[in-house]
Amino acid sequence: MSVSRMSRYSIVSSEEDALRLTTIHGSGGVNGYGNGNGKIHTRRKCRNRFVKKNGQCNVQFTNMEQKSQRYLADIFTTCVDIRWRYMLLVFTLVFVLSWLMFGLAFWVIALLHGDLDNPAGDDSFTPCVLHVNGFLAAFLFSIETQTTIGYGFRCVTEECPVAIFLVVFQSIVGSIIECFMIGAIMAKMARPKKRTQTLLFSKNAVIAMRDGKLCLMWRVGNLRRSHIVEAHVRALLIKPRVTAEGEYIPLDQLDINVGFDQGLDRIFLVSPITILHEIDEESPLYGIGKRDLETADFEIVVILEGMVEATAMTAQARSSYLASEILWGHRFEPVLFEEKNEYKVDYSHFHKTYEVPSTPRCSAKDMLESKCVSAADNTSTFCYENELALLNRDEEDEVECSQREPQDFEQISRSLEQ
Repeated sequence: MSVSRMSRYSIVSSEEDALRLTTIHGSGGVNGYGNGNGKIHTRRKCRNRFVKKNGQCNVQFTNMEQKSQRYLADIFTTCVDIRWRYMLLVFTLVFVLSWLMFGLAFWVIALLHGDLDNPAGDDSFTPCVLHVNGFLAAFLFSIETQTTIGYGFRCVTEECPVAIFLVVFQSIVGSIIECFMIGAIMAKMARPKKRTQTLLFSKNAVIAMRDGKLCLMWRVGNLRRSHIVEAHVRALLIKPRVTAEGEYIPLDQLDINVGFDQGLDRIFLVSPITILHEIDEESPLYGIGKRDLETADFEIVVILEGMVEATAMTAQARSSYLASEILWGHRFEPVLFEEKNEYKVDYSHFHKTYEVPSTPRCSAKDMLESKCVSAADNTSTFCYENELALLNRDEEDEVECSQREPQDFEQISRSLEQ
């Protein structure tokens, strides 16, 4: 099969190509897309994202009452959420301050007992803590007590019950501090937040026909061999709305059905999967056509959630698509190919799309009411995936033929010799 047959489809591999496809002339444009009056329709200025492409929410909190008190009330979550440099700073300060505090307490006890005024060689005097003759010595004794180093040079005597109580109290407080700080660090290290770095969303979403219905599609993938257990997807459409009473809602959230009723939202994410939303009467995209999409002001937030196989902790990956990032009349290039005894995933095609000329330019509502027809006859188009699959099969046949030719030649030569 000749590869030239694939030239009828436009491969979109960059944001510039995607933007160029959305600014097409009317009757003289590519594949006849447009409004027929020869004008160029460009998208409006991109709105601010509610969720960034990397999953971070583009929200800043201001004027919160008692923010510090509320954060300190949940100190463990605060320590887990802060950056690593601040976490290490808190870790160091907590231990150093506890050593200084108890060192100061031991120094005060020695000062009040008169340990600092009596020489160490006086056998008639028994100090509270042996060999503590200054604040530095008391600080070192505090470190040795809390960390259980136990050099054996400084120790508490039976002379001062207060000093004995302070040693017991410091041992308990030191154990609590170690448990808290080590637990916070372990919780921070084991967080599944970084696992989302190996979960991919396609750069663009597409709208095309699937099984005779207009559908919104995007692709998700997992870069690791370890699975996401109980993986499921969600989608929300966010746009401003004015209620019947005149109330303005800047970020109104509408649920997008991705097959919850049929269980299609639960996926087995071993290879990249295309998530599908059927644009029907209940869809918020029901009345949006190609021209409407070019000037629409909304954002689609997509969520992939599941448990990390190694830790059984829940991970959530997020991304979003603005109206300018939804390609009308496109499909995703195939990434899964069959090879001998296994399947191969080629992630170089993960974000790429190709144009389908037969996609209607009208909305799903107009299609249902028979107010529009397809841009091209469905019987005259040939699916790009079929072309690629046949092309790969031809290549495999050529390889098999090239491997068989030497064997056939050897058999013929042997028969001639006999």
